[in-house]
Amino acid sequence: MCGIVGITGKENAVDILLNGLERLEYRGYDSAGIYVNDQNGKEYLVKEKGRIADLKKEITSDVHGTTGIGHTRWATHGIPSKENAHPHVSADGRYYLVHNGVIGNFAQLKEEYLQDVNFVSDTDTEVIVQLIAKFAQKGLSTKEAFKKTLTLIDDSSSYSFLLVDHEEPDTLYVAKNKSPLLIGIGAGFNVVCSDAIAMLDQTHDFVELVDGEIVVVKPQSVTIENMEGNQINRKPFHVDTDASEAEKGAYPYYMLKEIDEQPGVMRNLIEHYIAEDGSIKIDEKLLAALNQAQRLYIVAAGTSYHAGLVGKELFERLTNIPTEVHVASEFAYNPPLLAEHPFFIFLTQSGETADSRQVLAQVNEWDYPSLTITNVANSTLSREATHTLLLYAGPEIAVASTKAYTGQIALEAILAKAMGQKKGIKKATEFDVAKELTFVANGMQALVDGKAQIEEIAKDVLATTRNAFYIGRSIDYDIAQEAALKLKEVSYVQTEGFASGELKHGTIALIEKDTPVIAIITDEKTAKHTRSNTQEVLARGARVIYIASRQLATAGDQIILPEVHPLLTPLLAIIPCQLLAYYTSLQRGYDVDKPRNLAKSVTVE
Repeated sequence: MCGIVGITGKENAVDILLNGLERLEYRGYDSAGIYVNDQNGKEYLVKEKGRIADLKKEITSDVHGTTGIGHTRWATHGIPSKENAHPHVSADGRYYLVHNGVIGNFAQLKEEYLQDVNFVSDTDTEVIVQLIAKFAQKGLSTKEAFKKTLTLIDDSSSYSFLLVDHEEPDTLYVAKNKSPLLIGIGAGFNVVCSDAIAMLDQTHDFVELVDGEIVVVKPQSVTIENMEGNQINRKPFHVDTDASEAEKGAYPYYMLKEIDEQPGVMRNLIEHYIAEDGSIKIDEKLLAALNQAQRLYIVAAGTSYHAGLVGKELFERLTNIPTEVHVASEFAYNPPLLAEHPFFIFLTQSGETADSRQVLAQVNEWDYPSLTITNVANSTLSREATHTLLLYAGPEIAVASTKAYTGQIALEAILAKAMGQKKGIKKATEFDVAKELTFVANGMQALVDGKAQIEEIAKDVLATTRNAFYIGRSIDYDIAQEAALKLKEVSYVQTEGFASGELKHGTIALIEKDTPVIAIITDEKTAKHTRSNTQEVLARGARVIYIASRQLATAGDQIILPEVHPLLTPLLAIIPCQLLAYYTSLQRGYDVDKPRNLAKSVTVE
């Protein structure tokens, strides 16, 4: 949600900011803006509702600078509008501020300190920039005013702040709490960004920031201090990702590109985690800590939660350790009764999911061990967990997650295999995960190569429907829930994933003539039961699409999945579901990569 970029020390600041914001479009936004100055007294503020393309139209040829900040806003306080867009400026015109996050006590601060200030927006962000200006007018330096303002923000708030004082035109002031922000190190210049992808064309070396620090960024220096004023030295980390990896290339949309990349993700995971002799390259301390647990707790949100549901099946069957899966936003306020020796596994594509981070903070307070499985190295949940495993899936830009989901499931399978093998569990020992994931990669390739058939089904069955259902049992029910989420989030078709045996307990009341019902059949134990359930909806006029494993398929099934290990069928079954969502969205004329009201990285609770 929202994106921040900043730079000091380069002549073409405008182009750098705009290019950075475009790379952050995947995060979701409804307005955008930049502020730049040339360090010689000229400064420019340009904001616009809508897309970055709309902002570019407002930027005239005279707008230039060597220092600047930019922002894409996803509305939390106030409607999408030019007035509510960032950067926000103080009433005296001295300070410019961009902000990601939510200030919980902004109304109280406004009432207590700023009754004499004329506000031009409805945002919590403007309260902060006006406070900084107010304290500076009373004689505090910019850093002192910034620090004082930070001390007044309540602990429930989240923020990444990037501030410019036009009296110090080459300087950026930075602070964060619960919301990601990085400093990029250049030669004679430095940058700030909420995601390294934004500035990979400028630098590959970044410094991570920690909550409670104040950072002063100049072209030749970066100074990090804690709130007590003690300086902190922190070495940069290097990001190997090439900027071109975040480009669409010949693809019309990122989502299609990322669906097609999934066979490669499987092969990347094999390469990184499985040696040539078949041994698994996972830290022995992590495996020991996992195997000592009485119960595993998988915590996640959205698509990652659905990957966790499949992970439960993998961990329980291959390790014999009871496993629970929890929605992060629910766990945070209503945690269950825990086992005496728990282990927590956090699934997150971005490593910045606010709900999951809140749970991890509690887990750390309880002093329980944890593992983050994420696609983003050095992300917040990666840094703050006891252990981290990376997905190596490459940048995932489309809002609707595809390759991160399958990457999470595949890595859970590798991890469960390693754990079970360590414990001497026969099922795990016999499970050749490298060979099986190779079969999965080949099966995925066959499915994405046959996408034309999926396009025709979407056009025929889903293009104009008002609602749809996915059904399945056991592990197929897990898949149905993720499949339903994909369809609803990019095509806006009201879609639900149901356990097919539950249809007759109420849901079947929603079935009417031509209602699409997609049945997933990959589980041998329940295949006949699910087929029986499809007869119930057919009798009531539904149009049924069957997605079935080859060994369970019957005449008339529309989508046949290549044969893979029964535990890994979700990795194949989800591919046609992702493609159905993609093509349905196209049929309806929507922007597949940027669904309405959604953001890629959810950094507010």
